[in-house]
Amino acid sequence: MARNLAVGDSAPDFELADQTGQRHHLATLVQRGPVVLFFYPKDDTSLCTKECRAFRDSQPAFVAAGASIFGISTDDLESHSRFAETHSLDYPLLSDPGGSVGELYGVRKALGVFPGRATFVVDSQRVVRFVLSARLQAERHTLEALAAVQRLASAVSQTATQP
Repeated sequence: MARNLAVGDSAPDFELADQTGQRHHLATLVQRGPVVLFFYPKDDTSLCTKECRAFRDSQPAFVAAGASIFGISTDDLESHSRFAETHSLDYPLLSDPGGSVGELYGVRKALGVFPGRATFVVDSQRVVRFVLSARLQAERHTLEALAAVQRLASAVSQTATQP
């Protein structure tokens, strides 16, 4: 397993498909602004559903701060499609079969077997600006990622207004 990513590290590049079959490449995504990548264990489980809904409900605030949200799990595209439709998730759910992207990001498995839960905020230069790994605190991921994105937007705004 790769080492855990830390704030300041370069985010590993990847390309994964979402629930509609559209492919997403990190190097392209960050060109539009910060990206929130949240790795979650499984579609349609209670804690994961709560987390995905929290990101859905907070999406307007993320968009206002210039960020895009992407959920990632090892579930297949069909499962993601059903899950997104059932819970009105209007952001991409990326399928990471085998968990290779999760490994690149150092997402720790629970008991060495179950997929992990971790959230990363990546800036437009592909630098990791926020990391949280809290397996049982799903709502915390949304709140803290939003605060990180808002801090990043504020810093960019301040830099842009300075002579």
